[in-house]
Amino acid sequence: MDRAAFDRLFDMTGRTVIVTGGTRGIGLALAEGYVLAGANVVVASRKADACEQAAQHLRGLGGQALGVPTHLGEVDGLGALVERTVAEFGGIDVLVNNAANPLAQPFGTMTVDALTKSFEVNLQGPVMLTQEALPHLKASDHAAVLNMVSVGAFIFAPMLSIYASMKAAMMSFTRSMAAEFVHHGIRVNALAPGPVDTDMMRKNPKEAIDGMVAGTLMGRLASPDEMVGAALLLTSDAGSYITGQVLIADGGGTPR
Repeated sequence: MDRAAFDRLFDMTGRTVIVTGGTRGIGLALAEGYVLAGANVVVASRKADACEQAAQHLRGLGGQALGVPTHLGEVDGLGALVERTVAEFGGIDVLVNNAANPLAQPFGTMTVDALTKSFEVNLQGPVMLTQEALPHLKASDHAAVLNMVSVGAFIFAPMLSIYASMKAAMMSFTRSMAAEFVHHGIRVNALAPGPVDTDMMRKNPKEAIDGMVAGTLMGRLASPDEMVGAALLLTSDAGSYITGQVLIADGGGTPR
């Protein structure tokens, strides 16, 4: 490897990335990382004002960014996200399925409505958005899909079975997508964070957060920024021989 090849490993210059749930938490950190790596970034979330604020913030970092209000649970609106992206930037190179619904209900009180809402946002939305973006990903020379899952898909998840089961299903879709898309030059991987210091995490009771922290070898929550390197690895040329995999970034917790 020479210097030029090395410098290209994580370079996303000229590529277009969609990040759902990209206005806060892990999604915003990933969007910042992609902008700083040179990509055009489209952030999507339900609230129009949050989308515009995030896009302005990303432009302030020196990048090209667009905010597109999108509800992952409303399938009929997913095509508009793809169309706006292509109209603005000419194509799609990377899709990051990050938006999530953290609904938690224990057995005994679980409702059909909760199951349905979790399914629509955590599974149906990412799958159908990937399908909408597929023609444009096929046209890219650097196409990649990153599905954000969770260590909850691997471990016992009392109280969180709805969320964990949807993420486990998304992990299965990741492998199937990788196998189906490989002949089009599209790589598909998943990133499974452990406990990360986000608004979603802070809504948990302190005892629950302390328990999650205690379950890691590193003994702390991750910063959202600590997910950026892993995401870039899986979606840049640095990960050109990685597909169908799940990278666990959990501070050493899952094997315990």
